[in-house]
Amino acid sequence: MKIMVMSDVESKSLWDYYTPGKLSGIDLIISCGDLHPHYLSFVETFSNVPLLYVHGNHDEKYEQTPPEGCECIEDRIYVHNGIRILGLGGSMRYRPGLHQYTEQEMQRRIRRLWLKLKRLGGFDILVTHAPAQGFHDGEDLCHRGFAAFRTLLEQYTPKYFVHGHMHMDYGEKAPRISRFGETVVINAFRTYTFDYEEAALCPAEEPAAVSQQ
Repeated sequence: MKIMVMSDVESKSLWDYYTPGKLSGIDLIISCGDLHPHYLSFVETFSNVPLLYVHGNHDEKYEQTPPEGCECIEDRIYVHNGIRILGLGGSMRYRPGLHQYTEQEMQRRIRRLWLKLKRLGGFDILVTHAPAQGFHDGEDLCHRGFAAFRTLLEQYTPKYFVHGHMHMDYGEKAPRISRFGETVVINAFRTYTFDYEEAALCPAEEPAAVSQQ
């Protein structure tokens, strides 16, 4: 199954210069946040496949203009063709506003899902906006990842972890594909398409230690 993921920056190739057939062969689309709601609606309409999304830290406009025809998977485990997809959007809280969380708030969100996780036996894809703490995240508070995501990856070892927030032009800390233990980690910046059935060929990495402060 081919999945297209995207985040943070709209693709001009898809939006400004779209031609029929560009999205053919795609079975599922996942947005990791910070994309214009009209862009999501446009992509969903012309792909004619499910488009799932979580919120980024700049997605306050979704409150007034939600993406039409798209499915929000915040705090849910969405099952598509047998694939269990867990959505946890937002970034570390760095200013007043929506879709921002402290570490403790993110942990509480995850604890509320424990019954669903138990019933479904875990999940196959973790979809977030922010990265995991100590794994290709940023040093500033806005771009710091969540330790709670590391715990999820270590406990459930999903096949894929897809996130946004870290623009590819931020430098070497934002690779497209990496590996956290047995989990393939994909940075969804702009767009990226992969085959769910094929594991990415990249070595495992040793995650940085998590601060105890």
